[in-house]
Amino acid sequence: MATVIPYVPQQITVHLGAPSEDAANVTVDFVDYVKNVASSEIYPTWEPSALRANILAIVSFALNRVYTEFYRSRGYDFDITSSTAYDQFFVNGRSFFTNVAQLVDELFNDYLRRPGFVEPLAAKFCNGTTVTCEGLSQWGSQNLAKEGYTAPEILRSYYGSVEIVNNAPIQGITSSYPGRALRRGYTGPNVVVIQTELNRISQNYPAIPKISPVDGIFGAQTENAVKQFQQIADLTPDGIVGRATWYALVRYYVAVTSLAELRSQGQRFYANSWATTDPIEQGDRGVKVEQLQYMLNVLAAYIPQIPPVTMDGIFGSNTRQAVIAAQRWFGLPETGIVDYTTWDEIYNQFSGIENTSLRDSENFPYTVAIASGTAPRSRYSKTTTLAQFPGSNLSTGDQDTVRQEAPR
Repeated sequence: MATVIPYVPQQITVHLGAPSEDAANVTVDFVDYVKNVASSEIYPTWEPSALRANILAIVSFALNRVYTEFYRSRGYDFDITSSTAYDQFFVNGRSFFTNVAQLVDELFNDYLRRPGFVEPLAAKFCNGTTVTCEGLSQWGSQNLAKEGYTAPEILRSYYGSVEIVNNAPIQGITSSYPGRALRRGYTGPNVVVIQTELNRISQNYPAIPKISPVDGIFGAQTENAVKQFQQIADLTPDGIVGRATWYALVRYYVAVTSLAELRSQGQRFYANSWATTDPIEQGDRGVKVEQLQYMLNVLAAYIPQIPPVTMDGIFGSNTRQAVIAAQRWFGLPETGIVDYTTWDEIYNQFSGIENTSLRDSENFPYTVAIASGTAPRSRYSKTTTLAQFPGSNLSTGDQDTVRQEAPR
């Protein structure tokens, strides 16, 4: 099964200071950037498994900055800073430790991600002595290594459920902006990106109308949604997606999904399949009904007022009663029909629970199965496309390029 894999850039541009500080930029080979940061952040005398764990965290964090266009979407002309208050410690022109450099040559195109997530993990870390944080403790990783922990075991100790992507493709950094303004009448994958981003952003900004279906056609619906977004983002509401609007969409999308945070909601392989659906009601059948039933069952485990249902893909009377109970809980009209508003409320509550709890494969195997591309029913394991994701920093690869480390 094909998956989407962010690429490793050939080079990366580092700002030698805080983001807004008047400082020089330097562009270096990505592998040399990682060697520099690793030689600046950790000790070469540490255990090999601690060194490996820290290098993977360094690579993953840097790739997250590239993938999300974190700085470039804000108008900066660099990919990452040298400020430890924002990013990782980079010392321009420093030498590298030999053993660290050798490990980086082996690991620079491997990175971490959550199972089912596309983006590299924003693998934050701190020294664990003078500074602590929600992420990897550098000295703590050394202590675990001395106890015999492997690098994956160390990483899971701090980040929870993560997998290691091996041998990611390498290419030059390119801007996600397609190079021309998109407007009504345009079609294609870039329009799908716009529609997908707008629909997700609209969950946090309800003034933006939903686009249904997400079809890659820049019609009246998309134009109207763009105009509403532009008003929110203090842009000229002309309904045209030029560079400023494109990168405003990227910024808002990354923000509402927390893609650049350790506790990211995640850009998922099945992102579009869980998007807002057309209204569904009693008598309907199919994948969307089954997804609805699964989300209702998850909510039922946390909200006693919502009864569990049989997950059979058939919208019967029991499913309708559960929908009415959910609508009552959310303060919506109790119609028993899952319209856009009801779907969004159910999905938003489900997504919040999923982000904090559902990575537990023992209690929630269905979620983990979908996320890992091995869903109980093969129709869920559909190939994803580049157009489903913001930004162009993606490449397709084979599933066997991902090694999933089983929790121990």
